[in-house]
Amino acid sequence: MSGALQRPPVVARISDLIGYTPLLELATTETGSRLLLKLEMFNPAGTAKIRMARAMIDAAETAGELRAGGRIIESTSGNTGLGLSVIAAERGYTFTAVVDNHAAADKLRAMKALGAELVYVDSDGDELHTAAREELAEDMARDQDNTIFTEQHNNRANGVGYFPVAHELAEALDSKLDVLIGAVGTGGGLCGTARELATLITGFTSIGVEPEGSIAFGGPAHDYYQSGTGTPEGAEIGALVDFDLIDEGVKVGDIEAFATCRAVARTGLLIGGSAGGVVYEALNRLTSLAPGTTVVALINDGGEKYMDTVFNDDWMAQRDLLDPEVERDVEEQLTKLRRNR
Repeated sequence: MSGALQRPPVVARISDLIGYTPLLELATTETGSRLLLKLEMFNPAGTAKIRMARAMIDAAETAGELRAGGRIIESTSGNTGLGLSVIAAERGYTFTAVVDNHAAADKLRAMKALGAELVYVDSDGDELHTAAREELAEDMARDQDNTIFTEQHNNRANGVGYFPVAHELAEALDSKLDVLIGAVGTGGGLCGTARELATLITGFTSIGVEPEGSIAFGGPAHDYYQSGTGTPEGAEIGALVDFDLIDEGVKVGDIEAFATCRAVARTGLLIGGSAGGVVYEALNRLTSLAPGTTVVALINDGGEKYMDTVFNDDWMAQRDLLDPEVERDVEEQLTKLRRNR
């Protein structure tokens, strides 16, 4: 192996550990099609979003918008905030995360442990308040010297931060990649990867997955519990959601997404809630694809942050999300497909 897949044996900064994440073959069909998971939880802070956090801060520094001792402000449901917390701590910035209680509690605790200041837009409940968070973050940064609102949903550096993912995939798979599937929130992860991948590989299909209730791909809007993904009612679809780079947009409900997380956990792997939706959709397509198709699913974070939610029977049951039958169906599907490996 060479190039993007190798990191130095010893590094001097936490951010030098970003990238180089592994691929796991989760399932294979009798016809040789396979589902590979790009395990982004192996990044620092356990999230893909540290890639774009670093890119946004790099861009702000280059533009002279952020200088030594500066302050970073962002509206976040958790993972972007975790990434920015790491970069801020490493470079000596103050980071303020504007949050709500929809975020997983462990993400909020981790941001605080990393030195972030948390500012809440709500006091109780677990509703998603994306629009209110972003409005407050923008107001806090306005007219403040050496202070930036990174505005992840409209920050072009967000997408650029994922360009290395494309190079890692192309190199690892010798440019043999047929389907790229990922969650769509800000759009930076899937669209940034797809944009750069198109310069390296021809003929692949990109599939975006959002929660039922999200508005990016149309349909009725309603509340959902998948964290860090989708566009809720009242929020604007970000500039990074480039529909020209998404060949197909689909929706997966919370029940199916979380049942998949729980079924995948019984293979020995913990994945986050939005990743469950991505894997659910990928598994349902796998057996209908042409023989020898390679599908890559972008797994944005691990399941360790969701012990109080997705992997908590009481929390799931209280919200009518617990469905043992769907879990069994996914588990049986996984068992059958894993026999072919």
